[in-house]
Amino acid sequence: MEKLIEKASILLEALPYIRRFYGKTFVIKYGGSAMIDDELRRTFAQDVSLLKYVGINPVIVHGGGPQIGKMLEKLGKNSEFVDGLRVTDEETMDIVEMVLVGDLNKEIVALINHYGGKAVGLSGKDGKLIEADKIKYQKKRVGNVPAELIDLGRVGEVKTIHPAIIEALDREKFIPVIAPVGMDEEGKSLNINADTVAGEIAKALKAEKLILLTDVEGVKDKKGKLIATLTPKKARGGIHKGVITGGMIPKVECCLEALEGGVQKTHIIDGRVKHAVLLEIFTDVGVGTEVS
Repeated sequence: MEKLIEKASILLEALPYIRRFYGKTFVIKYGGSAMIDDELRRTFAQDVSLLKYVGINPVIVHGGGPQIGKMLEKLGKNSEFVDGLRVTDEETMDIVEMVLVGDLNKEIVALINHYGGKAVGLSGKDGKLIEADKIKYQKKRVGNVPAELIDLGRVGEVKTIHPAIIEALDREKFIPVIAPVGMDEEGKSLNINADTVAGEIAKALKAEKLILLTDVEGVKDKKGKLIATLTPKKARGGIHKGVITGGMIPKVECCLEALEGGVQKTHIIDGRVKHAVLLEIFTDVGVGTEVS
């Protein structure tokens, strides 16, 4: 009986959050271990399906860098990066699109549908969802080496989001699952960072939350302790002072840009934790860093 009462208490803890977020849109960037580990993939699909059933509108944007790398290696093609950005020639773009749109997207859709959701797969080319421009990337000056303009190939940045197709799917109780491939003015595909796409879609939808799943606990202080809550001012200060470093910087900057664009709250959470999405949204403690 005690275990049953404990279960009831957990449901009651979630009730205020369900009431608060009913009818709201959450954009979730899905990637890292949560996309690779079978148990984490299963629990993520369950979490997303549950969100829809309690009246929240989840929109999923997925990555796939490791899977793209494995496919390129399998085909005997080297992966080349410049400051963390994958150099994407025409052949590589075909492989990127094959992996993201033709493989991973369909897997995620099938898994969510298996656990009771109604997911629909999209890329940024569907319904002109993501109009993009090719990046003109300038490598930073290092010592006496001058800054250099580098052609990254079919790598893009978001120009415009047209969210009508997402809004239509939400109204019909579907869960959009989006591969971060955009389209330029000539109709050609562009490979875009998934965090960036998630942030831009969250802004376009005026989402209640942007949630970034990562392979770390969240943002940490100088002593390595998790920071549960960050204000924009403290986040910028942490970057300036070197407390927030490496790959966490673009994620925090993505959150800050989303907040400036009208998103109410942003979260960087540990996707290695089972049911991380539910724990962050429906419990008093959470499992990552909230930037709001």
